[in-house]
Amino acid sequence: MAERWRLTGQVLVACNCNWGCPCNFNAPPSTGKCEGGWTWHVEEGAYGDVRLDGLNFSVYANWPGAIHEGNGEAVILIDERADARQRAAIEVLIGGKVGGPWGVLGWTWPKVHGPYAVSYDLTFDGVRTHLRCGESVEVEGGPIRNPVSGAEVHPGVVLPEGIIVKRADLGATTRFRVSHGIEYDHSGQYMAVGPFEYASA
Repeated sequence: MAERWRLTGQVLVACNCNWGCPCNFNAPPSTGKCEGGWTWHVEEGAYGDVRLDGLNFSVYANWPGAIHEGNGEAVILIDERADARQRAAIEVLIGGKVGGPWGVLGWTWPKVHGPYAVSYDLTFDGVRTHLRCGESVEVEGGPIRNPVSGAEVHPGVVLPEGIIVKRADLGATTRFRVSHGIEYDHSGQYMAVGPFEYASA
């Protein structure tokens, strides 16, 4: 029998889509394929009796089409501060066999690089959140700007059926680079940040 688990925290999302990301609304990705991923910061949570408070982990992938069409290739990163039991618990969660968003999405990246232990420099500040995962991933966020006036705009999204988030602030990356196992640079494209709460069924 699988362990009971529950996680709450914040998630940072970035990809190659235009601002807002049509995938949020069950539409095809802006360019016909998805290159992007997520970093989760656990504020409070546990897998069985293994506490995961304060730890970070990430999945960034390159899919040849829309995510739900599968055949993606991903790099998985886990906070280097995790001890052996914590790392094993995170690997089980991301593996997709115990539910959560990874239970829905995990099969879409059959080729995996890692998991790799990396340092995290992560500061959540709404759409100005910034992230560095060792030398593997960089994300710098900022507000979307009106194309005529240059003024900042601050849209949000509510997704009652959302897999990753139910509500999020939407922004634009000023820097988004992945360079470990898979490589891309989609600076200037979609980013979002919001709270998450996941639990075993």
